[in-house]
Amino acid sequence: MAGRLAGKVALVTGAGSSGPGWGNGKASAVLFAREGAAVFAADVNAAAAEETRAIIAGEGGDATAHRADVADHGQVRDMVQACVARYGRIDVLFNNVGIAVVGGAVELAEEEWDRVERVNQKSVFLVCKHVLPVMERQGSGAIVNTSSIAGIRWTGVDYLSYYATKGAVGMMTKSIALAYAAKGIRCNAVLPGLMDTPMIRHGLPDVYAGGDVAAMIAKRNGQCPMGRMGDAWDVAHAALFLASDEAKYVTAHELVVDGGMTARCA
Repeated sequence: MAGRLAGKVALVTGAGSSGPGWGNGKASAVLFAREGAAVFAADVNAAAAEETRAIIAGEGGDATAHRADVADHGQVRDMVQACVARYGRIDVLFNNVGIAVVGGAVELAEEEWDRVERVNQKSVFLVCKHVLPVMERQGSGAIVNTSSIAGIRWTGVDYLSYYATKGAVGMMTKSIALAYAAKGIRCNAVLPGLMDTPMIRHGLPDVYAGGDVAAMIAKRNGQCPMGRMGDAWDVAHAALFLASDEAKYVTAHELVVDGGMTARCA
């Protein structure tokens, strides 16, 4: 089914990749464009946003790169205004920024707690704060938030701030969905499980395998019922479904994309 987002404008935050390869935002931005959307690709790393834009343009799509720290109120306001100025509307919002810092309640520094909360949770609040009035004026819109199975399950890694903020994203998703359901605006979340993306190579190898990336990947693959981690395209296709009109009667939903991990008892 080609053209599932034909004629729509999609604002994707975290649209660049944190390293070589395909992150969730980069893959989703490219997939949205392949399905007909004009994509406003925002990232705190201007070069990463530009890389995504260039990929889309190289495939004949329409994209704009924009640098923004989506945990900063002023930059979020300017980002949304720039998107509307460029394309006239916002039909799809994909909130897809996130970081993970290892540490429990005792070990984690207060400054690190604040940083994770700012990036993972406050950003969703701020971007929705500025995009929702645009969608309300249009009388339509679809918001997709990236949460995590860490928002509903213990995953074996002691990162309290990540669990807390991803759990909060789930409740923000439901709250926005119900507040705006009668206004033609849907809000859902994708909950990835263990995924093989560039993000996992920053910090997690030390937790899993003493810094050995190959050993970490093997261990994470072994944790998954399907015997392998998912990848950014698995998240992208889930986000595409929730953003498209195929999901026009789906809202306040948390779509788990984890290869069966959260269904397992132990």
